[in-house]
Amino acid sequence: MDIATAKSFLAQHHYGVLATRRKDGSPQMSPITPGLDDDGRVIISSRETAFKVKNLRRNPHASLCVFTAGFHGGGWAQINGVVEVISLPEAMASLVHLQRQVYGEHKSWSEFYQRMERERRLIIRISIESVGPLRRG
Repeated sequence: MDIATAKSFLAQHHYGVLATRRKDGSPQMSPITPGLDDDGRVIISSRETAFKVKNLRRNPHASLCVFTAGFHGGGWAQINGVVEVISLPEAMASLVHLQRQVYGEHKSWSEFYQRMERERRLIIRISIESVGPLRRG
């Protein structure tokens, strides 16, 4: 699998698990709903208080496994890359983009904006460096 194929897969499938590293180096896994921004970077919504965000601010490298809704037999992609954590207000445009890409138009954008601010939402943005699987075992 190459990066273009992984991006194409992610554009169609929004189920994933994000792996970050705790302070002691052990993995911390989080179920997430990923999307892609207009520049082909992975975007994920999270909260300022989430442990994955603390981990990524300390070590800005992550791996993501994206899979189909059926999970088994439906295909998957591993994406590895360098992370930027983008807080509000800068994150709002990407939060809107992710909402539209994954769920469609929100019924009340003013309610959406208020919820993003109340929940202290942010965007985890991953610049893709490598992908897999490279071969099947």
